[in-house]
Amino acid sequence: MKILRKKDVASKVGLSAVHLMRLVKWNRFPGPLSLGPASIGWLESEVDDWIQDKADRRLSPLAEDGQGRE
Repeated sequence: MKILRKKDVASKVGLSAVHLMRLVKWNRFPGPLSLGPASIGWLESEVDDWIQDKADRRLSPLAEDGQGRE
């Protein structure tokens, strides 16, 4: 199990760190784990699952009308 830091997650998903945290706040992205008093990270498997879900939605009929996009 690998933990990714915020900058690595943002780079991996192609979003800014600020937008990434907005998605977390809106419950549209997996929440981070607390690694210490001022440190957070994400499970790489959860980030990968989120990316796969986005890819799967892109191929679904709902994606044609704008649903399933951030």
